Amino acid sequence: MTRRAVVLVAGLLVAACGGDGGTADLIIVGGSIVDGSGDVPRTATVAIIGNEIVSVGEGDGTQAADTIDATGLVVAPGFIDVHSHTPPAIADPANRLNEGVIRQGVTLVIGGPDGGFGPSDVRGLAGVYAEQGIGTNVAFYVGHNAIRREVMGDDQQRAPTAEELEAMRALVREGMELGAFGLSTGLMYEPGMFSETDEVIALAEEAAAYGGIYDSHVRNPVHDFVGSDREVVEIAEGAGLPGKIGHLKAVGLHNEGVIADIIALVEGARERGIEIVSDQYPYDGAATASLTGIIVAPDVEGLDVFRRMGRQGRTGEGMAQLKAALGDPDTRALLREASENGIDGGFAWLKATGYTSMRITSSADYPELVGVYLSEIAEMRSQDPFDAVADLIIGASRPVNLTLGAIREHDVRRLLVQPWNMTASDGGFADGSESPGGHPRSAGTFPRLLGHYVRDEGVLSLEEAVRKITSLPADFHGMSDRGRLAAGMRADVAIFDPATIIDRSDWDHPQRFSEGVIHVLVNGVPVLRDGEMTGAAPGEVVTRESGTGG
Repeated sequence: MTRRAVVLVAGLLVAACGGDGGTADLIIVGGSIVDGSGDVPRTATVAIIGNEIVSVGEGDGTQAADTIDATGLVVAPGFIDVHSHTPPAIADPANRLNEGVIRQGVTLVIGGPDGGFGPSDVRGLAGVYAEQGIGTNVAFYVGHNAIRREVMGDDQQRAPTAEELEAMRALVREGMELGAFGLSTGLMYEPGMFSETDEVIALAEEAAAYGGIYDSHVRNPVHDFVGSDREVVEIAEGAGLPGKIGHLKAVGLHNEGVIADIIALVEGARERGIEIVSDQYPYDGAATASLTGIIVAPDVEGLDVFRRMGRQGRTGEGMAQLKAALGDPDTRALLREASENGIDGGFAWLKATGYTSMRITSSADYPELVGVYLSEIAEMRSQDPFDAVADLIIGASRPVNLTLGAIREHDVRRLLVQPWNMTASDGGFADGSESPGGHPRSAGTFPRLLGHYVRDEGVLSLEEAVRKITSLPADFHGMSDRGRLAAGMRADVAIFDPATIIDRSDWDHPQRFSEGVIHVLVNGVPVLRDGEMTGAAPGEVVTRESGTGG
């Protein structure tokens, strides 16, 4: 008997017994069911056998080995994060439960966005997960950047040869045969930034042959916002597959209001039969860094320690080197060139987003500048923007933090309500600490949607918000048995208090866990119970072929 047949028989047994004493492994009673379809909430009992939901109904008399009383709570399908950077982190046994994600109600993350994972990455992570166990389900995209780097090595600033393109095609096929849900690109970053559209179409055709989708971090979202998103449509149409604009946002003062043009672009494509969607994190700022994180240091004497330090937390000897270099006019000029234009045409944040897109989020030394864009600071001080940045760094005794892609709040909201737009985190691993490093989306995305934008601001209805994080992403990716509370679906369930759910992470404390998610089930197993982690690790690798654990 097939798995699906077993599920249907089990459901029929529970339904038939009704008030005569049907049996389930676990029932959820008394909750307000928001089933992921967009329908209005209703009160019902959810019955689970093994890792499957077998009924959602009155449940009178149904017996179970375990019961969760959800009175006063919302019972929803587990949330699906279609743009997550947590998969590498949870390969560490200490992080395997993915607590910061579970506490948001997320039961499935899709890793490998931005072109990041080749087939060897997918295979390696899946092997680690099988050996050690994980708290959440994980799915994957296969990534253009990783594949291009593997095939073309360090010689990236050109088109591939015919042989190299065929080798890249073969790696896309390999990734899809491993169960990846589609091809992802990171066209803003090296080496994807050196590719042409035709190259991406050729690779996307391989994903299309397997029923996959195309997911893109677009090429130039700040300086060519509309053109970059139009390229997603061109690739999807040319390759014959659905396309998703990853973490869509109108970054920068100069792009204020342009989200209306993107909405028209997407809706026009959809009217022509091209399935284009987007995902978005519900924040008014993109990636974060300290002010020193936008400085690119060329290979010059006296900056060796600074160059070895990451974008976050540049302190001590490295900071002393940087301040000395910025104080010297000749070295400052070299730093300006590298920071604004990249080294040998490579990636740099000031090149990618620019002074009109960067806003200070916190500073103990310059509290009066919090919320101000770098371009505005330069204007206030009648300085060249790089000189303004350099002087701020020299004068600061503590980190000056900023978002590298600031967004106007009204543009956030205008996109949030679009029916084809999903909510996703673009988040990394969150540890619940008071650490200042990271972005609040890692720990707060989904409770922020449901608490701030649904309950407090009324921007969306509860049922529509839940649809955007459950059935919409499941349907788009072809996951046939996730994203809804219904008989025959996997028992991934999020149960939360609609009165208290909220994000606690902010720009100064981005690692703080969210509140208000009370219970979470992954594949029928409680991983969060009464607000406490159970230690269970029932997560699986979810593959494209079946939409279920592979």
